[in-house]
Parts: sequence; C-alpha cells; structure tokens
Amino acid sequence: MRSMVKKLLCCGAKSFAKTAIPEEGRVRVYVGNDRDTQCKLEMEADFLNHPLFEDLLRLSEEEFGFSYNGALRISCEIDVFMYLTHLLKSGDPSVHYIDLHDLISKFYSESNN
Repeated sequence: MRSMVKKLLCCGAKSFAKTAIPEEGRVRVYVGNDRDTQCKLEMEADFLNHPLFEDLLRLSEEEFGFSYNGALRISCEIDVFMYLTHLLKSGDPSVHYIDLHDLISKFYSESNN
C-alpha cells in the first residue's frame, strides 16, 4: 500500500508545470536519496524552520551541495519524509523533542509492526 501511495504522489508531483508557482506558504522540494528516483513534492514552508528539517537540509548539502536549480533537494527516503510531514501536520508534541536519527529509527520500528 505504501509503495502505491508513493507512486501516486510521485506521478502527480511530476505533473507540476514548470512555470507554475506554489501556493503562498508552500515550497517545492525534491525528495529522495537518488537523483534518478527523486519525487517533486510541495510542503508547508514553515516546516523548513523545524530543527528536523534543518538537519535534513544539512545532510542534503553534504549529499548534493548547496548549488541547485529549482526546488530544494532533500536527501532522505520518501517514506521518511512523508512520515515527518505527517507528524508535523498532526501537531504531535513528540516531534519537537526527537532528533533525526531517533525519528528515522521510530519510523522503521513502526513500519515493521
């Protein structure tokens, strides 16, 4: 089921018009560890200020460098990214007290159950 949702999200994301501007308060990002399989998604711009996203952006800078064209590139698995954005949207207070490594571990422990 998760892979089907991921495919739908990615297929829908690839249909973004190159000249279209995201809605106010949203930003486009490329998500994925491999440039060939990255998905282009939109997210709330406020999320970029969260410490977990700052950590992701630091990792992405190490992976892709600081120079890019278009959307930000975030180096993480798409499922982990979706999990993080879900937690932030849900208002779960635990997301403010967790570091990136622990979040990823929690994601894999929950997805294996």
